[in-house]
Amino acid sequence: MQVIVFEDTRVPELKPLVNLKPVYGLYTGFRSLQSKLEHSIKGRVKLTWHLRRYLAPYYAEQHPASVLNKVEEDDVLLVNGRLVCSEAAAALITESAIEPGKAYMQGDDLLFARVHRRHIEDNHGLMPDLIDTSLMVGELVCEPVTGFRIIRHIWDVIDFHPDEMLRDAETLKLGHIAGSVHPSAALINPSNIYVAPGAVVHAGAVLDADEGFVAVGEGSIVDPQAVLMQNVFLAPRSRVKTGANIYSNVTVGMASKIGGEVEDSIIEPFANKQHDGFLGHSYISSWCNLGAGTITSDLKNNYSPIKLLLNGREEKTGLQFLGLLMGDHAKSSINSMFNTGTVVGTAANVFNAGFPPKEIFSFSWGGSAGFETYEIEKAVETAKAVMARRNIVMSSAYESMLRFIAATESRDPLFV
Repeated sequence: MQVIVFEDTRVPELKPLVNLKPVYGLYTGFRSLQSKLEHSIKGRVKLTWHLRRYLAPYYAEQHPASVLNKVEEDDVLLVNGRLVCSEAAAALITESAIEPGKAYMQGDDLLFARVHRRHIEDNHGLMPDLIDTSLMVGELVCEPVTGFRIIRHIWDVIDFHPDEMLRDAETLKLGHIAGSVHPSAALINPSNIYVAPGAVVHAGAVLDADEGFVAVGEGSIVDPQAVLMQNVFLAPRSRVKTGANIYSNVTVGMASKIGGEVEDSIIEPFANKQHDGFLGHSYISSWCNLGAGTITSDLKNNYSPIKLLLNGREEKTGLQFLGLLMGDHAKSSINSMFNTGTVVGTAANVFNAGFPPKEIFSFSWGGSAGFETYEIEKAVETAKAVMARRNIVMSSAYESMLRFIAATESRDPLFV
């Protein structure tokens, strides 16, 4: 039986966060959905992967041993890529517990299905770009299930984040201090602290694990007088800048730089927010740069639930706290301000005084005074320069993804 983790037709609703990554590349807690799945499976079965075709060449570069968009067996177990894997889900996948011709449905989401390859291949043996599960369920025996966590809305990554931080932390070697810690640094409740080999905690830094955990990954640096508390995870080679206040469920991705005040936020790898300014209940994708003094609002003045604008349509989140959701390669200038529940597209550039709109399309250039299209040639040139600063050369496959998004996601000039 082949296990295929798939992208379904609901994935586009999670743009712009999934523009340059498969849906299982999203983070909640301090692991991506793919990492959670792989960690739970523990190699007991081989996982193969389905993703949108324009993403596949770059994903293949990053995962050369993986099987992508290919059905190799007649008997297939489908696993929804939006699933936040739990032990219960892992058991269903690894123990062949699902019978052929059966699907497990949570509401209108197909979580698992055991199907014949004809359900997911065309006459040429190709899988669709996105799998429409509604076309499949009529031919399957559907069993309703509950209790599984699945990403349905773009804000779910933040909504699930506190619980997922605690669940991911169960795998940490808390109480293990292997890196270099300056004698004047304060480690409070070290039994809930992990400092990996090669990590450095400088003079006057405070790692306070009295209410939660603090984990400092291999090669990471905590600069002098930075404060980390209430569930903080620093991935390898990340850096927390001098005087930063990082608290209450913060994930800092590999090689990212963080400063100022940050709470309840997810920062993907290779992002930069190293200056003063508040970031709360936000999701910052890879290669983003927040200019000095950038501030996000994550709570409305009247404390009412926050609404988003997605493709011009108002969406009720039901959340009291929600800040900035920013796609890859987006940037803000110094002293930028973002209102509660702002969505910023891929490679958007935001500047000018005042609050910009709450929805900023991919490859837009401007601010509160209006936007125009950010030319793709300039955007690619800038992205290459940004990546080179981290010693990464943009491959042709990556550049093709950027150009695809520019062609399909950017809009005509928008004026507000």
